[in-house]
Amino acid sequence: MTNDSAATQTPLYTAAISVRWRDLDAFNHVNNSTYLTYLEEARVQWLQRLPGSWSDEHAMPVMAASTLNYRLPIEWPGNVHIELYCARLGNSSMTVAHRIVDATDSSKLYCDGHVVMVWMDPARGKSVALPQALRDAASA
Repeated sequence: MTNDSAATQTPLYTAAISVRWRDLDAFNHVNNSTYLTYLEEARVQWLQRLPGSWSDEHAMPVMAASTLNYRLPIEWPGNVHIELYCARLGNSSMTVAHRIVDATDSSKLYCDGHVVMVWMDPARGKSVALPQALRDAASA
């Protein structure tokens, strides 16, 4: 999913996040590793809002891959929106495309990319089928 195609779709979920002072690095902008924390927070917020079960002792998500394209530095003080999109549904994985944009101007793109989440049985260390609640929400 390209940045342009994500921008024209309706997000699965949009999380509002305030930039914290502690998110800054020595260059006075949000540290690149913090972007992953923002994305994780948005995914967890979305998952917690799903009707039905998305995780249990036999199926939980793990991150298998991530791609982040840093477009602009995020500065403090500030507020961002994390937009999540379904780029792909597999048997046991979901590719979640994302955009981090300014909260007051969504044309100001800070970051885009995607994360691949795989649902695993932690006891067996093997992938399992995506939970139906997740499949339903991502296909809506």
